[in-house]
Amino acid sequence: MAANPTPRFWAGPLRYWRWSAREKPAFFWSVIIGATGPVMLFTVPPALKKFGYTRAPPIPMTYPSTSPKQYLV
Repeated sequence: MAANPTPRFWAGPLRYWRWSAREKPAFFWSVIIGATGPVMLFTVPPALKKFGYTRAPPIPMTYPSTSPKQYLV
């Protein structure tokens, strides 16, 4: 039996997070950063609207014609 066994998540989540932050920081911070994505999905757009941000108008997908009569058949 090992002296310091790997803690099990459901037995103590905070203890497991502390252990994983020390022993496997890349995985720990990947999960933390990944978990902020859904949170930002619901918090950033209202915050931008509150601060007065407006979206840019869409870029035209066609070139405007100078004379619409030339295309009539």
